[in-house]
Amino acid sequence: MGEPTVLTRLTVSLAVLFLTPALPDAALAADGAGPPARPLVIAHRGASDERPEHTLAAYELAIDQGADYIEPDLVVTKDLALVARHENELSGTTDVASREEFEDRNRTKTVEGRQVAGWFTEDFTLAELRTLRARERVGNVRPASAAYNGLYQVPTFAEIVQLVRAKEAETGRRIGLYPELKHPTLMLEQEGIDMVDLMVAELRKHDLDDADDMVFVQVFEVGPLQRLDARVDTPLVLLISSQGGPYDEPEMRWADVMTPSGLAEVAQYADGIGPWLGHVIDQETVQPTSLVADAHAAGLQVHPWTLRKENGFLPAPLQSEGGPAADGQWRRVWQAAIASGADGFFTDNVDELVSLLEQR
Repeated sequence: MGEPTVLTRLTVSLAVLFLTPALPDAALAADGAGPPARPLVIAHRGASDERPEHTLAAYELAIDQGADYIEPDLVVTKDLALVARHENELSGTTDVASREEFEDRNRTKTVEGRQVAGWFTEDFTLAELRTLRARERVGNVRPASAAYNGLYQVPTFAEIVQLVRAKEAETGRRIGLYPELKHPTLMLEQEGIDMVDLMVAELRKHDLDDADDMVFVQVFEVGPLQRLDARVDTPLVLLISSQGGPYDEPEMRWADVMTPSGLAEVAQYADGIGPWLGHVIDQETVQPTSLVADAHAAGLQVHPWTLRKENGFLPAPLQSEGGPAADGQWRRVWQAAIASGADGFFTDNVDELVSLLEQR
């Protein structure tokens, strides 16, 4: 059994695809002019706490809950299709490990300095990948999402665009796309696959390469963003991890990127940064840092990741031993994040963030 509303509603909505949707209150001007009425709500991989992440069902539910943007992480297949998965290794998010016909695809490869064993999207054609079914990546933490294991296929970027446009027609509001390119430099080095070229082609194909489209493209690397900046007008975001530095710039440290001079350099090729939440909210004091103000001074938007309710994702001082965190703990973190002045937030809990922002 499954959820027929995903395909049924998509088919119905396509009939009125060319209706002109209204701009949502939270939409940010694509050129960065003026703040949004409230911070953007960016559905991190969809409604990740309620449906297996990176499925059409997860994206649709997030839209229905009020997300301004949905975020697909994009990996690539052997025949050069961009598809949505958390990582290019498939065993954590699909049933590939139980599929006897793909036993011979299991291998170990180096992914940005780490040895990773499993099944990789770049070893599968799109047709082969479509025979797999999605599963919740952290089912022990999210049993409600895991209850839908096995129901959904791995979606292509084109299908996600189609869903968004259908939902725009259905709801009369604009819905943004926030794709992330996963490991583009590694794919070029190891497989000879240029994900930047593929991303540019997809943006142009779907008429999403202009500054006034509700699209951000994000990467944890500098070079791919610089190449994108030279070829499309789509707003770009440099993601910033909790430690280390970008894979394609081994001498660069994230700590240096987040200085005023480093942020000024980022502003030469990107429109914003997507920092780990711990760079915006001090993990000990749960108070805002200066990063948002520094980034705004450089002309950059700030979209931290990720607002989550689960105990294990909270700052260590706020985690409860041996059980779920009290409701007030995650609210305390989220309120501090909102108080930082950031322009938007990635969240796994769209409903809760929309509600909290409405209360404010």
